[in-house]
Amino acid sequence: PPSPLTMAFFTAPKSGTADAYSSQAASLSLLSQDSNNPEAQSTKAVKANFITPRDPVIETANGGRLPAVPLDEAEKLNRFKEEAEHAGSRGGESIIRQDTTQLAAAQQTDDGASIGDQSSSGQSVKPGAPLRAAIPAPRTHPLFPQLPLYGPSTLLRDLQSRAFQTSSAILSLAFLGTIVLGSLFTSIPILLKHVYLRLTCRNPNERRPFYEEEKRREKARNDSSSIWKRKRRRDQVNPRSAADLEDEDCPEEEFERKAGGKDPLICDVGYYARRVGLDVEEFNVQTEDGFIIALWHVYIPKDYTTVSPSGRAQDEPIVFPKDYLADSSATLCQQQPPGKQKYPVLLVHGLLQSAGAYCTNDDDSLAFYLAKSGYDVWLGNNRCGFQPRHQMLSYNDPRMWNWNIRQMGVMDLPALISRVLSETGFSKLGLVCHSQGTTETFVALAKEQRPDLGDKISVFCALAPAVYAGPLIGKMYFKFMRIISPGMFRIMFGVHAFIPFMMLMHRWLPGSIYGALGYR
Repeated sequence: PPSPLTMAFFTAPKSGTADAYSSQAASLSLLSQDSNNPEAQSTKAVKANFITPRDPVIETANGGRLPAVPLDEAEKLNRFKEEAEHAGSRGGESIIRQDTTQLAAAQQTDDGASIGDQSSSGQSVKPGAPLRAAIPAPRTHPLFPQLPLYGPSTLLRDLQSRAFQTSSAILSLAFLGTIVLGSLFTSIPILLKHVYLRLTCRNPNERRPFYEEEKRREKARNDSSSIWKRKRRRDQVNPRSAADLEDEDCPEEEFERKAGGKDPLICDVGYYARRVGLDVEEFNVQTEDGFIIALWHVYIPKDYTTVSPSGRAQDEPIVFPKDYLADSSATLCQQQPPGKQKYPVLLVHGLLQSAGAYCTNDDDSLAFYLAKSGYDVWLGNNRCGFQPRHQMLSYNDPRMWNWNIRQMGVMDLPALISRVLSETGFSKLGLVCHSQGTTETFVALAKEQRPDLGDKISVFCALAPAVYAGPLIGKMYFKFMRIISPGMFRIMFGVHAFIPFMMLMHRWLPGSIYGALGYR
């Protein structure tokens, strides 16, 4: 027999069904739907797309995407949408009765007993159930709690958001200051020992485990820098031919460097690539929930033709579209000479980093080493890094920050892999991740998430894999973050960027000072 929900729908006026759908859609839209503003109407929520059974994404009328919402809210939107469409069509009652019968059959075990653990919308946990009717196992890890619901901007929501921003600006800075002071206090014995060694005419750096190797590399870097400076000065005064270069102490290089000299700390991966005779182009990638993330492509200038700016812009928020490999073959031949296609390798960074972490050591950098070894190197960045961007949301919108590590694995990683494969024409790639990057990969490959992603990866190299926190969470500040309630966490750290003061200092402080504070 039909469920009580279906019977209530049949007995209710049809306009009530449409009103319920409209009300639910308005609560999940980008802008308030109280007015007849065309812009607001174009950003109205239409339906929820389930990326995984636990990851719904809201699709708007103009085709935009809004980040994840609570599961029950997404279910309600889709249910009301179906009911409104059926109510407005002839014969809708029979269609709904047929769907209800299918759902009831899916909710029965093999011996005819009903599965007890099911949602109020009549969804099923039985393996093989349709996606619309399927829900994941009821147990989930406490590290992945249900995300809160932030609706369109209202006066009350904006005031609450500002209050969180104000409180978190003060309290998170105090929290960060406590960590810095604690680090300085524990560094006092090391500092005193360092001073003592200097006063006794000894070099404290000699006690470092790789001191001799560091000296050798420093000398090699200085020699290389001197050669580049001499060559640059000579070429500026009187350019010579390649034959003349061979007669002097400036041998011609296989990878012609476009930058050199003193090694400054700047936030530009392309500069460090040009120091070793390579270069970088940036692609914009759109995730399935609308975030715009940066994908850097490392290439050898003499063997590669760069992609036009329009070709590097973000695509539609769809991963692995139909025939994406066939569509990329023509573009691939234009960028790389026939027969010289290189196997793609994607590198993903760790916590509080960017993919530039793979480019910080000249020729010894992993990204540059792989590029010169014959691989097509791509550097993937996660959402909300140096430049937080979203297709529809602004920086101050709390929905911009409504995600966790699971969304990074389920949304960011597939989007990066999809774009690399579509640009290169390969069906698989090599994946190298560090720390947080390994976590999101393990999350993505879990059977409840997106295990099919493994079919696109030929090899996965996990550097410093982060699965269990171990003794790390025994530190005082991590213990504090574990014991406070979710409400207190929002008061201390807000609902926006985590300790935004760090990014402010990143823009203001010289690189050497910021690096010393961050890594010492």
